[in-house]
Amino acid sequence: MPVEVPAVAPGETLDAFHRGAFHLLQPARQGHRSGMDAMLLASLVAAEGPFQLADLGAGAGAAGLAVAARLPQAQVMLVERSPIMADFARRSLDLPENAHLRPRLSVIEADVTLTGRARQAAGLADDHFDHVILNPPFNHGADRRTPDRLRAEAHAMEAGLFEDWIRTAGAILKPGGQMALIARPESIAEIIAACGRRFGGLEVTALHPRDGADAVRILVTAIKQSRARLRLRAPLIMHEAQSHRFTALVDDLNNGRAAYPRNG
Repeated sequence: MPVEVPAVAPGETLDAFHRGAFHLLQPARQGHRSGMDAMLLASLVAAEGPFQLADLGAGAGAAGLAVAARLPQAQVMLVERSPIMADFARRSLDLPENAHLRPRLSVIEADVTLTGRARQAAGLADDHFDHVILNPPFNHGADRRTPDRLRAEAHAMEAGLFEDWIRTAGAILKPGGQMALIARPESIAEIIAACGRRFGGLEVTALHPRDGADAVRILVTAIKQSRARLRLRAPLIMHEAQSHRFTALVDDLNNGRAAYPRNG
C-alpha cells in the first residue's frame, strides 16, 4: 500500500510506491485513490525488451508508473477521461522524484469508450500497443451513494462497460498483444463475453484475502486473436493466516519486486 508523506497542497497527498521507486500526487478525499489494485494490475505485465503500453482509465497514473518503474524499456501512455485526474497524472510525472521515469510516459485525456476515427483522433491508434492494462469502475451504477462526483465516476460501472473497454483494448493492441485487467469476481461472465473473438487464452486468477475466504478480486490476462482456451489459475492468497501481513509473493507483486507472468 502507498506510504503517505505530507501533502503538497491542501486536499492532496504525495504517496510513495514500490518503496520509493516512484511517487504519486492524489486527491486526499475526492475521487479514486490508488493502492494495491493498481500495483497488482501492473504486476500482470511481464516483458523483456522495449514495448508500448496503454493504461486505460489511468487515474493519477499509479499502474502505468508502476510498470515503468519496474521495466526500464517500457513506453507508457496514461489514458484518463477526467480532466481533474489527468492533471494529477501530469503533475505526478513532473515531480522531481519521477524525473527518471518522465521521458518514457505521456498523458492523454480521452474517453476509453470512443470508437473508430474519434478514438484515433484522441491519440489511441489501432494496432499500436504491445500491452494494455485496465482497471474499469467496479461498482454497479445503483451503488452510487457517495456525494463525491469524482469518486462516483471512478467507481460506478455502467451497463456494457466491459464490452466498451475491452473493444478499445482489442482495437489498439497489436495482434498477439496482451490485455490485463483487475475486477470483482461477479464480473467474470461479462469479461469473458466481451472478449468474444477479440481475445483468447484468458487466464483468470482469483485473489483471496486469506485461505478459506471468498475471492475479492480477479486478475485477468488475455491475448489478442489467440485461440487458446480459458485457464483458471491457482488462487493468490493476500495475507498470512491470522495476520495482516502480506504473503511473500503478494508483497513482492505489490512492491514491484516481481511480475505475475502468464502460464501459457
